Amino acid sequence: MKIGELAKRSGLSAHTIRYYERIGLLPYASRDQSSQRDYDASILIWIEFLGRLRTTGMPIRDMLHYAALQERGVGTETARREMLEQHRERVRTHLAELRAALLVLDTKIAGYAGQNRG
Repeated sequence: MKIGELAKRSGLSAHTIRYYERIGLLPYASRDQSSQRDYDASILIWIEFLGRLRTTGMPIRDMLHYAALQERGVGTETARREMLEQHRERVRTHLAELRAALLVLDTKIAGYAGQNRG
């Protein structure tokens, strides 16, 4: 698929796709006869995974390290699992912090709602 279709299907801009390719988050795409990028549909799975990592706050440098391990393939499974386990713990900690902050907001909002009753 061409970069425009990949952008549409992935939700990333063509600029972001080219940037991710340039820094090594995405593998270089093969080129067609007219030298246009031609992506395999399977890249959508990788892009979705990268999006999840980004959403959970993984820094790009860590994403790059994970992508490099992924590219090396066999023999890097333990390192990749450990990276994801460490990141999962950071995400869990952040979720707990967000829940605590949400509770404070809910309490504050409930206090204002009580003031408006009378």
